[in-house]
Amino acid sequence: MPDLISALQLSAPEIALAVGGLILLMVGAFAGNRAVGLVSGLSVALLIAATVLAVSGPLGQAFNGAYVADPLAVFGKAVIFLSSAVAIVLGAGWMRRTRISRFEYPILIVLASAGMGMMASSGDLISLYVGIELHSLALYVLAAFHRDDLKASEAGLKYFVLGALSSGLLLYGASLIYGFTGSMRFDEIAAYAAANPSTGLIFGLVFLICGLAFKVSAAPFHMWTPDVYEGAPTPVVALFSTAPKVAAMVLIARTLEGAFAGSHDQWSQVLILISLISFAVGAFGGLVQKDIQRLLAYSSIANIGYALLGIAAGTTLGVQAMLLFMTLYVIDQFGFFALLLSLSRNGRPIRSIQDLAGLRKERPLTTIALTILSLSVLGMPPLSGFWGKWAVFGAAAEAGYWMVGAAGLVASVVAGFYYLRIIKVMWFDPAPEQAPTDRAPLEARTIAFACAAFSFPLVIVGLTWLEPWAAAAAVGYGVG
Repeated sequence: MPDLISALQLSAPEIALAVGGLILLMVGAFAGNRAVGLVSGLSVALLIAATVLAVSGPLGQAFNGAYVADPLAVFGKAVIFLSSAVAIVLGAGWMRRTRISRFEYPILIVLASAGMGMMASSGDLISLYVGIELHSLALYVLAAFHRDDLKASEAGLKYFVLGALSSGLLLYGASLIYGFTGSMRFDEIAAYAAANPSTGLIFGLVFLICGLAFKVSAAPFHMWTPDVYEGAPTPVVALFSTAPKVAAMVLIARTLEGAFAGSHDQWSQVLILISLISFAVGAFGGLVQKDIQRLLAYSSIANIGYALLGIAAGTTLGVQAMLLFMTLYVIDQFGFFALLLSLSRNGRPIRSIQDLAGLRKERPLTTIALTILSLSVLGMPPLSGFWGKWAVFGAAAEAGYWMVGAAGLVASVVAGFYYLRIIKVMWFDPAPEQAPTDRAPLEARTIAFACAAFSFPLVIVGLTWLEPWAAAAAVGYGVG
């Protein structure tokens, strides 16, 4: 009984989200779509409560090592749950404007968050798979949430089919690892791999990495990303580009640095190759894009390559750099998508880059905020994106991968073209003869300006507490 109580205390955030999500589902089922506002508000409160439980809860292992609550998991869950709450707020405003009010939207995000929390705390291959599938099933539905839209339906279908393929790769890799080691637990796999290295085990690890790379849309497993980003509703894409990527990156760090710490020389080569391909695909693929959300898809591919570079370093500093980079990236992404949700003409969302022409005359503050966020994602000093890239490139250089870091720097310069194009269109292109932009929704405006303010000039203040927390998460996990 004491062991059960301890396990329930450790897993309280996920239990609260799962039970709360089911209760909210019953509320929505009986009250219908009239309860969208209530369900959305309660979902945000539930996610904030789960964050508090994660941050203030005890540390340890539960369920025979399948669930791990440590500083790395706590850091990941705080970012994941708060990001999900922001996505619900943005979605509530989007549903009001598009008259697509459905109570399932916040509930799906809550259930996906439970899966993402499980991913961050995975201690064996079974909990890894359960967490991935729990959050993936909810995301498949969210991608096609606007079911009357052909592109949204196509996005959901592509995401589901390719997601099933990635699950097959992941399961095959996990089965090979279990077959060679005879264990599902990461610590036991690490002990066996260190004492009995084998080619078959490396093959299993490669398949496992390929399945996980799909979840973070790293090239060459990115084929779903541009179409899903273009077709899915904007607040859903905002979620896709933030919380699930943080959960998957924490899971990759936990799996590789935990279960395969002794095989760093093998898996680091795979990660470096994926990073290099992601740099190239993200930088050059975005050059020809005209749709902003599709452009942001290629931007996310390149940025995931930078984050993977931190893990490839195989050091405490590398994991710290990855956590710092992903947190700053999440803030920039929410600012970007909040601005997209705040821009429309005659009720039609602005999606094309050329639609931003002359925006400086109509919405000067929005133009300034979008300029700051564009330069931040580009990595221009002293904005927040610069410090994130500085961290991962520094970790890579310290680990001896300075050539790969240089390649990432070149890719950043290439990608700078499409960010600078957005700025040029807003500030210098003449405004077309069309209706003025609609009044921006309050919640989208507030989130956008807050993210832009954090990116510059408040980033230095934010780093004073964010960087030590990331360092504590990496050291608490004990890598390197």
